Amino acid sequence: MSFTPHDILHRSAAPVTIDESKCIADKGCTVCVDVCPLDLLAIDLSKGKAYMQFDECWYCMPCEQDCPTGAVKVDIPYLLR
Repeated sequence: MSFTPHDILHRSAAPVTIDESKCIADKGCTVCVDVCPLDLLAIDLSKGKAYMQFDECWYCMPCEQDCPTGAVKVDIPYLLR
């Protein structure tokens, strides 16, 4: 069974996902990177989009709450809700 990059992206268990169609990092926005207390988010300079570089999220939510376009989504595990 083969997977397309789209399938693999959506099967990821990463707690923070970025909707690249909404991300405006290519226009200079770095809000999610700036507010993350663990420095988990970064900007991919080749694509001009934010991404999660480390998988150690504390689910503190400022990246999702402060994103001006709603591109950041934090998936909180069921047991932490």
